[in-house]
Amino acid sequence: MEVKIGVQHAPREIVLESGQSAEEVERAVAEALAGKAQLLSLADDRGRKVLVPADRLAYVEIGEPTVRKVGFGAM
Repeated sequence: MEVKIGVQHAPREIVLESGQSAEEVERAVAEALAGKAQLLSLADDRGRKVLVPADRLAYVEIGEPTVRKVGFGAM
């Protein structure tokens, strides 16, 4: 699952590939925004953890992973 996180006052967004489902990511974001958690915590496919202060979240985009095509296509 590809997740893009916009952070206030940061020039770039955070992009990660997470093994979590869309529902799990959405639940974590909702808890952070509701004040139940001070940090949005997500784990990526490589075992790294991304922590973002809940009060600095600008947006979170949840999407399917992009498939990279390799090779030559038929013309």
